[in-house]
Amino acid sequence: MKERHIYNAAIYVRLSKEDGDVSDASRAESNSISNQRELIKDFLKDKTDIRVVSERVDDGFSGVDFERPAFRLMLEDIRQGKVDCVVVKDLSRFGRNYIESGRYIEKIFPMLGVRFIAVNDGYDSLAGKSQTDEIVIPFKNLINDAYCRDISIKIRSHLDIKRRKGEFIGSFAVFGYQKDERDHNRLVVDEYAAKVVRDIFAWKRAGMSQQGIADRLNRTGVLCPAAYKESCGSRYRAKFRTGKAMRWSAVAVSRILSNECYTGTLVQGKSTTPNYKVKKAVLKDEADWVRIEDAFEAIIPREEFDTVQGLLLKDTRVAPEKGHVYLFSGIAVCGDCGRQMSRKVSTVAGRKYVYYMCSANKREGVCTGHRIREEELTEAVTESLRCHIDRLAELRDILEYIGTLPMQDADVRRLEARMVQMEEEAGKYERLKVSAYEDLKDGLITKEEYAAIRQEFEGRRKAALASAGQLRQEAERLARREGKRHEWIEGFVKNKGIRSLVRSVVVELIEEIRVFEDKRIEVRFRYEDRYREVVELVEGAECIPGVVGREVS
Repeated sequence: MKERHIYNAAIYVRLSKEDGDVSDASRAESNSISNQRELIKDFLKDKTDIRVVSERVDDGFSGVDFERPAFRLMLEDIRQGKVDCVVVKDLSRFGRNYIESGRYIEKIFPMLGVRFIAVNDGYDSLAGKSQTDEIVIPFKNLINDAYCRDISIKIRSHLDIKRRKGEFIGSFAVFGYQKDERDHNRLVVDEYAAKVVRDIFAWKRAGMSQQGIADRLNRTGVLCPAAYKESCGSRYRAKFRTGKAMRWSAVAVSRILSNECYTGTLVQGKSTTPNYKVKKAVLKDEADWVRIEDAFEAIIPREEFDTVQGLLLKDTRVAPEKGHVYLFSGIAVCGDCGRQMSRKVSTVAGRKYVYYMCSANKREGVCTGHRIREEELTEAVTESLRCHIDRLAELRDILEYIGTLPMQDADVRRLEARMVQMEEEAGKYERLKVSAYEDLKDGLITKEEYAAIRQEFEGRRKAALASAGQLRQEAERLARREGKRHEWIEGFVKNKGIRSLVRSVVVELIEEIRVFEDKRIEVRFRYEDRYREVVELVEGAECIPGVVGREVS
């Protein structure tokens, strides 16, 4: 008599994050790890031909793919001959990928001599596949796959709505912020980390390199972002951590300097996955990113951020044995060929002379060898800056007066007009609902007709009110932006009467200094387009009674 084969079984249970977070308590219990385990053991208690030798649990893993740690361990046991039977609660716990689930059940397991049992689906490969199984099993796998696809679409849609509402959906707040304890979709300033961010931006504007900033932070014992998050009890882990000691690096500093989040602008949706089965993220076009301005409190003013972005694009090498760049590095250019001016030092008769000359002439022998002494250049730029600041101070005084007049921005007025129109439309539909009720009482329409009419008017009323609310928010956002339109002027005026230049002032206020062969100097200040707008605004305001006309150059 042939000896009966005893199967060495592995119990496999899985619970995805979505299954564990459902609000329906009964469903959460039926899909729980403990319930799956108990159901399988209860099924096997009278199966004398099956001996349980292992239990594999994937807790918090999706069934879309089979790259799960416990599943891979179970496969290794199968390859080593330790397991020749797999028991699951049902096909959905095994996997929700129609193609891959079918490949394991139809090909891989039979090839390896593995018995497969799905308890709730009444499937046991040892019994052989019936004609019903040929249809039902693939169909169930297809349904499980479709369920995953449906969940993925709903989650993507929900997250996109939250992004467009300006809600933060990341797992961890960027360094400098923390999640609001009352609303985890809102970011608030972390004052300690925010001070570090402000210092980094200030040091960059003062002429320090990214590596110099990183070295300074490390010398003073400031924790890098990953270490700081861990010290605060966060479970954050850096992706590229290579050693035990986490330190600041030039890359980490550059990442902070280029992060628009610090201006209060929330930028999300930079990457996506092709579909719910492919987990590899791909970068989206910048035009498709979701950008919400003034989503939370800014740490760095927009003007300062833009200044630093300009510095990051310039070739500003740190001077040898110095931690800072020179005063005009990356700012002074040749007015004839457009190449940068190089700073040189010559010693004649024991006296040191510092001057700037065209780098193209020195390195490549092109352009001309014109040069200008640093002292002469500094004096000319300082005088030009003083004159520009005086003009802006006068413009600011005029703007402050204009601001007291009963004037409103055209865009704001247009939004407010549309908002009033939507509110009136909502009121119209409310009146139509009342009119329909009167028609019902007068017997002019039936109850069914009244219910349909009421539902239609109520839907239109709510839509109109929703539109009015959105317009109100847009008008408020635009009004806040209008209030900040001329803040850049203060960046200049605060330096009124300036007598000497420092690097931070140069990069904040000056876009470019052009030096020509005849020593003629042209200074192009930052915000020239805004300057022209202000001049036009002031000149246009001269026609308003009470505004004194002034000549503005």
